[in-house]
Amino acid sequence: MKFTKKLSIIVCSLTTAFLHTAVITNTYKSAAQAEGQELIINGGFEYDSLVDPNNPDTTNPNVTGWVKSGDPIDTSGIKIDNFPNTGKQGLSLGGFSAISYISQTIPTLPGQHYKLTYYFASTEEAPDLKNKFKVFVGGKNVSVKKNTPYQAYTQYTLNFKAKGRSTEIKFGSKAKYAFLYLDDVSVKATPLHQGKKYGNEVIDDGDE
Repeated sequence: MKFTKKLSIIVCSLTTAFLHTAVITNTYKSAAQAEGQELIINGGFEYDSLVDPNNPDTTNPNVTGWVKSGDPIDTSGIKIDNFPNTGKQGLSLGGFSAISYISQTIPTLPGQHYKLTYYFASTEEAPDLKNKFKVFVGGKNVSVKKNTPYQAYTQYTLNFKAKGRSTEIKFGSKAKYAFLYLDDVSVKATPLHQGKKYGNEVIDDGDE
C-alpha cells in the first residue's frame, strides 16, 4: 500500500480566596494523581469532523486540544485523517521538508509516575523511505524512530516521572515520500514505576 505525497498548504475576602485556592489545589491533585484517569484531551483525534469523510485529501486541519508548531508548509500536513487505529479518525503527519510538531500540556504532580501510550503507523516503503518521528516529555527528547518502513498501527509505551505541575507531551515528525500516522495518545498516572524509564522506546541521538 503506497501513498503519493500531496502538498496542502490555529478578590474576594481572604477567607474566600483561601477556600477557592484549596478547592483548585485539591481538584488539581485529584486529576493528576487519580490512577486510570485520562489526562490527554482528544488523544483519539475524534473531536474534529472530516470536511469530507469520502475524500481523504479533503481534511480538517483543526486538532482540538493540541498545538502545532514548525514551518507552516509542514504543519499544514498535520491534520485529521480517516485512517485510524480505533474509532473513525487518526492524525496524519504529512510534513516533508522539516520536522514539525504537535503538543499538549497536561496537569501533573511532581514526583508522580505516569505512563504515556500511543499508536504509530507509517506508509513509506523502500526505496522511497525517509522519515523521522520523535517524542518529547517535559521538553526532553526521549524517543526517535528513523526510516520506519510500512507498518500498521503499533503501540508504544513510555514511563516517566513528572518534575512539575504541568508536563508537555510533544511529537515531532517528517516524512518525505508518504505519511506517518498517530492515534490513541494516552497519559495516565501509575501507582509505581513500571519498567524502564522510557518503556520500549529508543533514546534520540540528537540528530535532526
